[in-house]
Amino acid sequence: MPRRHIRVIGADDGPLQAALRALRTQLRIPAGFPPDVVAEAAASAKNPALPDHDATDIPFFTIDPPTSVDLDQAMHLARRDGGYRVHYAIADVAAFVTPGGAVDAEAHRRALTLYLPDGKVPLYPAVISEGAASLLPGNTAPALLWRIDLDAEGRNVGTDVRRALVRSRAKYDYAGVQAQIDAGTAEEPVALLKPVGLLRERLEIERGGVSLNVPEQEIIVGADGSFSLEYRAPRPVDGWNAQISLLTGMAAADLMTAAGTGILRTLPTAPSGEVARLRRTAKALGIDWPHHVSYAELIRSLDPHQSRHAAFLQEATSLLRGSDYTVFTGGQVPVPAVHAAVADEYTHVTAPLRRLIDRYAGELSLSAAAGTPPPDWVVGALEALRQAMKNGSRLANTAERRCVDIVEAALMSNRIGETFDSVVIDVQEQEPDLGTVHLKDPAVVGRVEADGAELPLGDRLRVRLTEASPGTANVLFVPA
Repeated sequence: MPRRHIRVIGADDGPLQAALRALRTQLRIPAGFPPDVVAEAAASAKNPALPDHDATDIPFFTIDPPTSVDLDQAMHLARRDGGYRVHYAIADVAAFVTPGGAVDAEAHRRALTLYLPDGKVPLYPAVISEGAASLLPGNTAPALLWRIDLDAEGRNVGTDVRRALVRSRAKYDYAGVQAQIDAGTAEEPVALLKPVGLLRERLEIERGGVSLNVPEQEIIVGADGSFSLEYRAPRPVDGWNAQISLLTGMAAADLMTAAGTGILRTLPTAPSGEVARLRRTAKALGIDWPHHVSYAELIRSLDPHQSRHAAFLQEATSLLRGSDYTVFTGGQVPVPAVHAAVADEYTHVTAPLRRLIDRYAGELSLSAAAGTPPPDWVVGALEALRQAMKNGSRLANTAERRCVDIVEAALMSNRIGETFDSVVIDVQEQEPDLGTVHLKDPAVVGRVEADGAELPLGDRLRVRLTEASPGTANVLFVPA
């Protein structure tokens, strides 16, 4: 599911960059890999475990940001009688990682690739994640080859997964694919992404799911040290591409639940208090949210090209809090086992270069499809895996929150003393003169202190900025 994406563009030195570097130290985010991990990764990159099946005749392609080189996923789409066939190749990280080895142990410590405004912190060494295991064009690599058959309405009518050698033919970026599809110049395997994606989006609406296509925030650092905020709205192709990944995660969950052993990504329905907070945010941004309109309907009605809507989509990720990984064995599938945003059973399986659990979910899917027991090293690690993912997610969430605070403080640092229109979106129960305000423009959230006066929850409030420092990540307002 989506995370908040923030990039910093501009000067390499300054208070914002210094604060982001300090954050890495404070959170003990690793700067590199230990020597034994680097050595083991280099050796395995030269001698991976290769599958017998050769699927290099399938002309796969990838869609990723232009600068990405850790490519987990490649696809090929085709028509079949009465529907479509999706071939989806997922990097086979297990071919390069020995259970219990140095690379494996380090991956369990990290659990996730961290994406920070000043650069990523990878899960695996680059020789694996950006080299031998990556589905770069022309690179023959081991993969988990998914074949998912869809009917004319886009429903899954048949799933298979096996190990295979694959070779991508082309690396596309989102803007390029969107332009080709819009112009009608895309080759059929690429052009089919639109009809398949639209069908899957329609089914998502039917089952009550919702996809958050969260805009990317870019903080532009000017030559004079000033800051500005811009949003990059996702394109339709971003959503269509995400639907293929979502389809595969749902197919993997189906395989696991049928086999009786697996690990699901679960999310309970958002608590009413969190929905109420989000309604106050909508009010703050001037977004009409009638009570008869569901959260999913509202999200689908928003235009991420509008800054108010983009800001709301950023805040809407709060309803994804509470997600967890649920392990089951012996045929005892938990009830409920659904992911509230997906509105179905779902698991993470399509990003093994960036997420530890996907390597294990891939192995469980392979075993389920083959009708064989999963490897002992997989089953024996499931509970510890769940805890590793919780630890990794906790660090990622903390880093994300702190980065947002630092970036917003930098954005406001040259506006101390100015007044702004805001809405009070939260008030502390025991101290009603302390709370949180959401500015209308720029779309910044900050603390407000009313010095003994009770804050008007949900109402508009004119505030004055008194503090904004990326070094302390503090943004403080008082009633104007």
